Amino acid sequence: MKIKGHIFRAYDIRGVYGVDLDEEVAELVGKALGVYLGGVGKRVAVGYDVRKSSRSLKDALITGLLGVGVDVYDVGLVPTPTVYFTISHYNLDGGAIVSASHNPPEWNGFKLCRERSMLCGWGLGLEKIKELAEKGEFEAAPKGRVEDWGDKVFKAYQDFVLNKVKISKKLRVLADMGNGSCSGFADKILKKAGLEVEAINNYYDGTFPSRSPEPTEASLKHLKEPAMSGRYDFVVAYDGDGDRAVFLDDKGRTVEGDKMLAIFVRHFVKSPGEKIVYEVSCSKLVDDVIKEKGAKTIMSKVGHTFVLERMVNENALMGGEISSHLYFRETYGADEAIFATLKVAQLLSETGVKFSSLVDALPKYFTKRKVFTVPEEVKFETIEKLKSKLVSQGYKATTLDGVRVDLDKGWFIIRASNTLPQIKTTTEATDQQTLEQLENFVVKAITETVNEVRGHPIDDPVPHKNVNAA
Repeated sequence: MKIKGHIFRAYDIRGVYGVDLDEEVAELVGKALGVYLGGVGKRVAVGYDVRKSSRSLKDALITGLLGVGVDVYDVGLVPTPTVYFTISHYNLDGGAIVSASHNPPEWNGFKLCRERSMLCGWGLGLEKIKELAEKGEFEAAPKGRVEDWGDKVFKAYQDFVLNKVKISKKLRVLADMGNGSCSGFADKILKKAGLEVEAINNYYDGTFPSRSPEPTEASLKHLKEPAMSGRYDFVVAYDGDGDRAVFLDDKGRTVEGDKMLAIFVRHFVKSPGEKIVYEVSCSKLVDDVIKEKGAKTIMSKVGHTFVLERMVNENALMGGEISSHLYFRETYGADEAIFATLKVAQLLSETGVKFSSLVDALPKYFTKRKVFTVPEEVKFETIEKLKSKLVSQGYKATTLDGVRVDLDKGWFIIRASNTLPQIKTTTEATDQQTLEQLENFVVKAITETVNEVRGHPIDDPVPHKNVNAA
């Protein structure tokens, strides 16, 4: 199979197995990554997720790495953050995870890392790996060696995270593994930490029979009643490859990633001046809580690649995204779903209050998020045109990632998805009336601009849906 350029995305390589990528592509990617990292003598960690195609793709990827002289430490089927841990903890030169994250079962792909678990995103090395893979010309090299590090890494990882938390109270947790990479893994560590854990969907199945590997309000609705039952102190659900933890409080509410970050900041920031990283579409409540604690705000583009880079370069205490990627200095700056679960347990045991009271104590804003379906060939041009329009209309715009406009009583952001044919928006205000006014403005601006770019009449609507409305 000739390698297809479109599988190289903003943060990783991803496509439908057997259509966009296969073992031949995996071997090419392995060779390209190995050469990019420096070839002979370099050391990398490799892991894979639960998808049916992941093991054979992992084996082919390792074959490619060995072929260009790289030494490989195979950590087996593990949550994605375990590979990040291995790279950073053992000071390796890089690594790879065979995974399509939260995509449907027929998809697969590769997350490629440099030193310190820095992801090779577009503009951060992935474009060079793509060039090497497409060219497909690799010099002969002494074959690298491979070692099985599965048991070794599990023990090291478990000891590492447990030594970083102190849970002084017996808590009961319902954990939905979603048949993903946390199955049979996370529950062992949570129990070792002293938690009483009821684990559901706790077995590997790459078809994800219990729910979508994407943990959303809709896919987690089965957890609402148990969360409200009084039987658990909190409920947690993991995504397909185990790098996101989505929490439900005792009122059955899904707690978005930006709110979780704010709760962590409020409890764990002990010294003024600590740096906190959050992405551009997070609620203003994050900024409010950071300033309340005397910490320093650092805004990032959306995406693991960009947030981790800021976490590491700024030596930030913690960071987060709405999508529930939660980052910690204690775990080498990486996003860490299992560690985030332990930190929730720690703060609940230390405060002695209900999870819902911590959520209710956060600053209040009215928020609406929408997703617009926009063709790939149109979405980025639309954003650029919107930037020019808003600036020419006198708005003060932040253009770090898309275009964000802050106003006296609210703000909005319009940005193109890096992975899907979509434009995403967040609108937020101090009152419902202002929210509706801003939302109408945003919908009209996007619809008009998309149609201008496409050359369609202005009244041709752009399909959209509400997401995570609060």
